[in-house]
Amino acid sequence: MPAPSLSPPLVPGGPYSFMALGDSYTIGEGVAYADRWPVRLAARLRAAKVEVRDPEFLAATGLTAAELGQRVREVAPVGPYDLASLLVGVNDQYRGLDAEAYGQEFRSLLATAIGLAREEPRRVLVLSIPDWGVTPFGEASRRAGVSEQIDRFNRVNGRESAAAGVWYVDITPLSREGARAEGALAADGLHPGPAMYAAWVGRVLATAWPGLAAPAGERT
Repeated sequence: MPAPSLSPPLVPGGPYSFMALGDSYTIGEGVAYADRWPVRLAARLRAAKVEVRDPEFLAATGLTAAELGQRVREVAPVGPYDLASLLVGVNDQYRGLDAEAYGQEFRSLLATAIGLAREEPRRVLVLSIPDWGVTPFGEASRRAGVSEQIDRFNRVNGRESAAAGVWYVDITPLSREGARAEGALAADGLHPGPAMYAAWVGRVLATAWPGLAAPAGERT
């Protein structure tokens, strides 16, 4: 998917504010605060002189897109933020909800994220939904068709992201390739662990900040 802009979302300078919207994958279920992918991203950017503050979070484990939208309306975060991220949809898929209905909720959330990010789409990062079906938890659940369903939901959020002109970071292949690697999963055998989140951050940087080299050991 083409990038929405030739320039990165943020350039060296700051300090910049960051709002992270999402579900368990954003809040980092099962990992330390410092290992959450938005916190790791902020640290990596600071190391490159892009002075991003630690993110604010509007995220919780188990939220569907509609429930996240309701949470946003209840909290009513006050922007503007210099950067916003959005990763939601796995619970819609897990509960067997309709992908196109999810798309309507996602479109609304994406508009909210853009509004929080100074009405500038290039300041918004969308991450694709990882594939929980390849994890030990997923395999033990014996639910058929998880990967195909995840792909369907990602086609929806990818389509909406392209239409809105935001950055779309496809981390789903990383979730499939590295699910058995050491440190890839949290203790629950379902959620990402530190190594997986580090790989996600490498992919975010390669997509939106291609001038920043990933250190050895981080897949991009």
